[in-house]
Amino acid sequence: MSEKRVIVAIDGPAGAGKSTLAKRVAEKLGFVYINTGAIYRAVALWALRLGVALNDMHRLEQLAKEARVAFGPPDERVFLNGEDVTDAIREVRVSEAASKVSAVPGVRRALLALQRGMAEKSSVVMEGRDIGTVVFPHAQVKIFLDADPRERARRRALELRQDGKPLDDLTLASELTRRDERDRQRKEAPLVQAPDAELVDSTGLSLEEVEQAVLRLVRSRISNGKAAAS
Repeated sequence: MSEKRVIVAIDGPAGAGKSTLAKRVAEKLGFVYINTGAIYRAVALWALRLGVALNDMHRLEQLAKEARVAFGPPDERVFLNGEDVTDAIREVRVSEAASKVSAVPGVRRALLALQRGMAEKSSVVMEGRDIGTVVFPHAQVKIFLDADPRERARRRALELRQDGKPLDDLTLASELTRRDERDRQRKEAPLVQAPDAELVDSTGLSLEEVEQAVLRLVRSRISNGKAAAS
C-alpha cells in the first residue's frame, strides 16, 4: 500500500451484508475496519438504558457528544464508555432505536467528527449509510451494497437465530421496510447511493463472490502498491 491513506466507503440498507463484507475486505487489504452502525447503536442503547425519549433531540445530541465509543480486540468488540456492549447493541429493540436516533441531525453532526477521526491514522474500510455521501465524500472507493428486501430479511433472520434470538422472516421484512423508509426519507444524511459509487447487488451471490467483486473494484481504483496487490 502506498503511504497515502485509502478510504473504502461501503454504504447500503439494513441487512445488505455490509458488516460481514467490510470486515472481510478490510482483512484482505490490511486496512482497519470501522462499523459506523455500531456507533449509532451504542448511542441508542445508552438512550434506552437512561430512559431518554427517542424524540428528545436535544438530549440525544448530548448523549452523542458525551459517548465514548471504541472498537477493540478480540474480534472487533464494541465498547461504550469502557463497557463491552457488542452483544447488547445487536438486540432488535436497539436496532429499531438506532434507526430513530440516527435520524436526529444533532446526533449525526456529533458523531461525524468521531467517524472522521477514526480514519486519520490508517487506511480504512468504513461501512454505514452515508459514508460515501457525507462522512467521506472524497473516498477513493465507494460501494453501494444492496440486495432484494426478502433476501436481506432472510439473512438477518439467520444471523439472529445463530445468536439465539429467533425472529421470523416476515416480521423482519416488515421491520426492514420501515427502517428503509426512515433511512431514505430523513432530512439529515439520507440513505442514497453516491453518484460516483459502484452498485453491488448481492442477491443470489455468495459472500465469496461479493467479496471478490468488491476487491476487484478496490484494486482497480488504487494505484500500484500493497493494497492493490493484496
